Amino acid sequence: MLTWDHLEAACKACRKCALWETRTNVVFGVGRRDAEVLFVGEGPGENEDKQGLPFVGRAGELLTDMLRMIDLDRDRDVYIANIVKCRPPHNRDPLNTEQEACMDWLRYQYRLIRPKIVVCLGRIAAMAMIKPDFKITQEHGKWFDKDGVKFMAIYHPAALLRDLSRRPETFVDLKNLQAMIRQVCSNTPLKEETK
Repeated sequence: MLTWDHLEAACKACRKCALWETRTNVVFGVGRRDAEVLFVGEGPGENEDKQGLPFVGRAGELLTDMLRMIDLDRDRDVYIANIVKCRPPHNRDPLNTEQEACMDWLRYQYRLIRPKIVVCLGRIAAMAMIKPDFKITQEHGKWFDKDGVKFMAIYHPAALLRDLSRRPETFVDLKNLQAMIRQVCSNTPLKEETK
């Protein structure tokens, strides 16, 4: 089994697909390495590529706010990663070949973290991690059990920036996530609801 340091070094040297040719930085992941909750997006955008960190642009700010709504801190309570670790040109969706080339890095991260809950941020992450025919508009907020791990998808923060009408249903999904964290997680401190 690889250690975190070996895994990150190997990932940053990766040339399994053509995305390495245009990347500024490999965006490996960030957060608590023994987190019980893992958030997975599709891939880095321009800001993430520049800084080498996931979710640092406007969508990242929104994700941070979404986590705060349910008493989570992105550095202390969760781990955040992506399906692909290098930015697809012009922020296009990652190709299937790129996802397949990169998926082992996420699998290694998943094995090291051993999360109890995985939250897919958007359709592409959900199709890769939950099921290939995942329909985000119909199945967001629903729980899927995979070998005892709870999986859920919510709208990607970038989609919520484009379409404000999705925010109320996303808030419901976040409260659903908060309830599940209280039910299955022991290391993620959530404040009790005040009555």
